[in-house]
Amino acid sequence: MPFAWLYGLIMWFRNKLFDWGILTEKEHYIPIISIGNLSMGGTGKTPMVESLIRLFQEEYKLATLSRGYGRKTKGFVIADENATAKIIGDESMQYVKKFPKAVVAVSENRNRGVENLLKRVPDLELIILDDAFQHRFIKAGLSILLTDFYHLYSDDYVFPAGSLREFRRGARRADIIIVTKTPIVLSPITRRRITAELKLQKRQLLLFSKISYDKLLPYFDNNKKRLKKHYSHIVLFSGIANNYPLQDHLQQFCTDLTTLSFSDHHEYKPKDIDKILEAYNNVFSQNKILVTTEKDAMRLKSCELTSVFEGIPFYYIPIRAIFHNGDGELLSKASLSFLSNFKHSAKEI
Repeated sequence: MPFAWLYGLIMWFRNKLFDWGILTEKEHYIPIISIGNLSMGGTGKTPMVESLIRLFQEEYKLATLSRGYGRKTKGFVIADENATAKIIGDESMQYVKKFPKAVVAVSENRNRGVENLLKRVPDLELIILDDAFQHRFIKAGLSILLTDFYHLYSDDYVFPAGSLREFRRGARRADIIIVTKTPIVLSPITRRRITAELKLQKRQLLLFSKISYDKLLPYFDNNKKRLKKHYSHIVLFSGIANNYPLQDHLQQFCTDLTTLSFSDHHEYKPKDIDKILEAYNNVFSQNKILVTTEKDAMRLKSCELTSVFEGIPFYYIPIRAIFHNGDGELLSKASLSFLSNFKHSAKEI
């Protein structure tokens, strides 16, 4: 806890330097929506970014810009037909595969990233910043903060005593706070309880979302086997911050579930592949499959080791963020209002 207070005070002082104007936030003449969190991961940023892309991709020429965590490159990189997870990171690669209309770029320095995007894509109309809540050198027009239903920032502590990147009061900078990974059914009592716990400011909008899982997709394109409704055993491996909702989801499709958990954005090595194969081969049943997450699939596809999985019924599972009780419409309304106001202000300038 003493180290947590020290770290928290350093982050508090850094934020104050921005509040006092000693450190400056750069504003760009393009609408920017930032998605981030107070914790060190596992709040569901990727499906939320995908939700915003789906919301705007038909009306706006948009780009996503992230640090590209886990990539082997440095500096500004814009995705092209040769992009892999090693070049742009697993999350960005996921956007490339799913949204061919979107421009996907990575850069450690977000301001330089925006400047490079505007030079390379002059007709760009919107930028979505992925994981940029603490990146205050760039000024986002609309700031969205995510918090996990089972690990609310109001119940957490600053690192290393907890998983927060800064004190809880940092949430006040957000325009919209979204509680993610909620149960399928969310009662009004639970909504009121969490609203009271988070102690939002009047200007802040609180929304609730849940994870929805799509159908399992074959990792290898030549896998033509039809999925069964139920398996004796599923072997799940993943390198994400929190895989407990996925475990709960897969339990309904099998009698037994074996789980292998690796660190977030894990780079798989030969020993990891051997461990996964051993766990799969140790299951004494013919009615079994191997499953991983979509993020892990993106990383593995740029890895030459996965050929050893050929012949195994190997699948990955895409996910979506689904909103409760009209909250999706509220997010759409707030975002469109921001974009409309930005256009109006730009015309006046």
